[in-house]
Amino acid sequence: MISAHKMNIAGRELAGNLERRSGRKWTYLAAGTAGLIAILFLVHTCSTPEKPSGPPPRPVSVAKVITKDAPLYLDEIGNCAANESVQVQAQVSGQIVSRDFKDGADVKKGDLLFTIDQRPYQAALGQAQGQLAQANAQLALDQLNLKRQEDLRARNVISQQDFDTAEATAKSDEAKVQSAQAAVSATQVNLNFCEIRSPINGRAGLRQVDVGNTVTAGSNGGSGGAVLVQIDNLDPIYTDFTISEPDLPLVRQYLGGANLKVLTDAENDNIPAREGQLYFIANTLQPGTGTVQARAVTPNPDHLLWPSQFVHVRLILDIIKGAKLVPNGAVQVGQNGPYIFVVKKDSTLDLRQVKPGQKQSGDLTVIKQGVEPGETVVVRGQLQLAPGTKVIAKEEEQSPPQESGGNDADSTP
Repeated sequence: MISAHKMNIAGRELAGNLERRSGRKWTYLAAGTAGLIAILFLVHTCSTPEKPSGPPPRPVSVAKVITKDAPLYLDEIGNCAANESVQVQAQVSGQIVSRDFKDGADVKKGDLLFTIDQRPYQAALGQAQGQLAQANAQLALDQLNLKRQEDLRARNVISQQDFDTAEATAKSDEAKVQSAQAAVSATQVNLNFCEIRSPINGRAGLRQVDVGNTVTAGSNGGSGGAVLVQIDNLDPIYTDFTISEPDLPLVRQYLGGANLKVLTDAENDNIPAREGQLYFIANTLQPGTGTVQARAVTPNPDHLLWPSQFVHVRLILDIIKGAKLVPNGAVQVGQNGPYIFVVKKDSTLDLRQVKPGQKQSGDLTVIKQGVEPGETVVVRGQLQLAPGTKVIAKEEEQSPPQESGGNDADSTP
């Protein structure tokens, strides 16, 4: 606007000079020309665009790289099995006269379960005891006779043959007494077997016979010997799972380590994973599957884990001390592999290629290489970002890593 004003002044001065020299007509023509030039200059000046100053800073969510001990683990699917399982069968034949437990009840070792009619076995025991008494009486008589034969033999009143006969008779009676005592013990055992008791601590299943049924002694594989009830010991409980062949070298590396343990977690039970100890690893691969059977012993005092229940299994091999952790959302994947945007002190971005490790509970991922503790990384808002982009960072809260039962999506060591 100042330049236009100056040009108007110059135009009027030029018009005055021309008016004095050439007259009024030429004066008006010159003044109009000068005004047109001023207007064109003004339009050109106003229409010239300003030089762009660059895009505004982009808002992003950021978090710090933290350090914390993190587990090195393998995630598998397994199932539970009873620590002990016994199919209770009758050891003597007879009619069941009582049932002394409820289906599904917890029982202790020695608790009475069933009672078989004892009368036939009590009669047999009485008969065996009578035979034992007879044998003892005969033995006592023959021992007295042997004593007299010894005195007579010392005075040479009887022959050696008579003495030997008396001595043999006494020894025969001693054997008869032992046999009778064994018969009494056998009948007493059979009488005791009429009371069927729990052989272990555990939980009783559904009974298979009722009072009034006649059961037969014998194994389940032979004749008779029906299963009366099954009892399972649920505390502790076994956690069975498999380890794939490619993971075996890593597992062998940490076998016997102080940090080796197994976490068992049932799905959707809202109960924290239970920590157990690795109990067994098979020494051969399963044909056709390329896996090795493994078993852990898991505490189960509340009986919330059940035999044949599918569970998530996390085999923790070791604890990584001072691992570098970032939120899962910070790790992106590009043409050159995983990367993270790091916010520098001047609020611009630096793109780092990283080597991620395992995901941890708490929405965190281990970073083996590429970032340093305390650095600020972009967690959300990476779309259309590029190295050198100016950002407005907003700090995001982080959750500490926790050991879990293996529900994380990524389980690559």
